[in-house]
Amino acid sequence: MTNQELISALRAADAVQFGEFELSHGGTSDYYVDKYLFETDPDCLQLVAEAFADRDGDTKLAGVALGAVPLVAVTSVETGNPYVVVRKKAKEYGTANRIEGRFEAGEEVVVLEDIATTGQSALDAVAALRELGAVVDRVLVVVDREEGARELLADHDVELEALVTASDLLADRDADAS
Repeated sequence: MTNQELISALRAADAVQFGEFELSHGGTSDYYVDKYLFETDPDCLQLVAEAFADRDGDTKLAGVALGAVPLVAVTSVETGNPYVVVRKKAKEYGTANRIEGRFEAGEEVVVLEDIATTGQSALDAVAALRELGAVVDRVLVVVDREEGARELLADHDVELEALVTASDLLADRDADAS
């Protein structure tokens, strides 16, 4: 899969939108990537699963709830690797887990994320996994908005790998406008 194939699939799913948007961290942007549109589109999911599988190897997967759960599930099926789900906070009932699924201390885990802006939600997931003994040094993301996530994660010895960057998306938009 090439970046252009994924960009085309994101566009076909109407997941890339242009206008004025408020982002979750409080900033604004002239484009938006709607994760729910690409995560509910089978063609996009297949491309993402294949691309993540090419970068994963035999590593246990972790998905950040809620957005990355479909991504980690399809990637698990594609790779045959088990996964865990990292909640934003421990649930207040049942087992009261923050990490759902099984892993052992010392096990290598790669975190999957949908969109990285500042990188804080990915870093929070990494910290929760590390606190329970996981070895986490990589985050795989569908779209890196290139707004500080790579640098924040690098400050914590975590590499960010993106399938598509904002530069990729915006270069394509500029080419379409010509």
